[in-house]
Amino acid sequence: MNRNTKYAVIIMILSSLLMSCEKYLENTQLPSGTIAGTDAFVSDNSTSAIVTGSFISLNNSGPFTGSSSANIAYITGLYTDELKNISTATFADAFYKNTITSSRVGHWSDLYGKMYVINSTIEGIQNTTATLYYKDQWLGECYFIRALLYYYLVNLYGDVPLALSSDYRVNNTLSRAPQSQVYQQMITDLKRAQTLLSADYKDGFGATTNNRVRPNQVVATALLSKVYMYTAQWDSAEAQATAVINNSAYQLISPDQVFLANSKETIWALATVSDTKVVEYGFYNNGMPAEITPPADLVDAYIVLVAMNSPLLNAFEPNDTRYTNWVRSTTVKATATTPAVTYYFPNKYKSATNGVEKEIVLRLADLYLTRAEARARQNNISGAQSDLDAIRTRAGLPGTTASTQDELLTAISRERQVELFTECGNRYFDLKRSGKIDDVMNVVAPLKGTSWSHYMQLWPIPPGDIVLNPNITPNPGY
Repeated sequence: MNRNTKYAVIIMILSSLLMSCEKYLENTQLPSGTIAGTDAFVSDNSTSAIVTGSFISLNNSGPFTGSSSANIAYITGLYTDELKNISTATFADAFYKNTITSSRVGHWSDLYGKMYVINSTIEGIQNTTATLYYKDQWLGECYFIRALLYYYLVNLYGDVPLALSSDYRVNNTLSRAPQSQVYQQMITDLKRAQTLLSADYKDGFGATTNNRVRPNQVVATALLSKVYMYTAQWDSAEAQATAVINNSAYQLISPDQVFLANSKETIWALATVSDTKVVEYGFYNNGMPAEITPPADLVDAYIVLVAMNSPLLNAFEPNDTRYTNWVRSTTVKATATTPAVTYYFPNKYKSATNGVEKEIVLRLADLYLTRAEARARQNNISGAQSDLDAIRTRAGLPGTTASTQDELLTAISRERQVELFTECGNRYFDLKRSGKIDDVMNVVAPLKGTSWSHYMQLWPIPPGDIVLNPNITPNPGY
């Protein structure tokens, strides 16, 4: 694929997105002398449009999409112990019963499609002869996105091909790289992003903004801390988390305020074309009243297909204000033939008003719990207790009674369960990285009316990709 053809492909892929990026591109003058033209990377305007398109595409398909059959928080919640299927929806039942097939999981192709665009964009920015006034921002944002894409690929599929260019002749023959190699690339990309990005949040014209929807240095640092946690580099995970926690721009706040747009707890939220309701409002709320009188029901009347599962509900301690603020119930009244049934739903996103809330991907509480675990792993008992208690105090709970390393690791795991539930696949990924997924799922699966096998912790790779590239091996069991 030659240079002109490659950039034409980028433009075709993003063309529908670029027309939708106006909110992030308008009403700001670029510096005088900015080059104008028709080539893909001839100006900050065109480069910004392409990079912005990659942020918007995170909402349009893949892990963060508004489609419940693809949204990573939704389907991993069903797949593990967070959510239960209350509908006859085929996709929901497949994830709930752990019977997924490659036809049910479209993330592999979607994430690698986004990867192709990002790799092409990095090459285009690096190779352009035009003067880009905000070149560092565009490159830093791209390196961050590439690390994020690999973060999800590795956690869903295990070893994955490490594609770092747009050369299809190379990419179509890549074998699966060890996870350790892919994580090292994430670390490299995030360190690059740290050096390139500003400490401030910037908009699509390089101007400082209050909107926390494009990555800055702190966003890259937060994801880097999590990557170090996943690779058991505990001292580095602690150091990166500390850099975020010590930044006064970020604060733990009351549970009822956490998910408001640009809250002090937000590190990074998803960009949207325009102010909209957060997709999770539709997943779990959709205007349901506290009581429903049959024949109306949750599925037909409100298109709500899932509810919270009992293992998650039972994990909350009495008087936890997160339960008060982040869990809601609806009772379907009794009839002559059926008893009343009460269902419980995630209620982190409550507003039907556009723009009031933002879908948060990274927030400060996660970094406190990351540092707590990193400290516990290094036998810094008092430091781990302090971080854990910061989260518990915010939730209206007393300080932890855990006083040994093992007790603290158990307490931190439970705290992550009730703090980060139904957020971005955290529970699923935590269970796998801790080696606890088989223990948990062997208990939970029978409650779902199914069974669990070890191979299910990884998802199936599309057979078509394996046929096209015989160097890619399938995941066991599929």
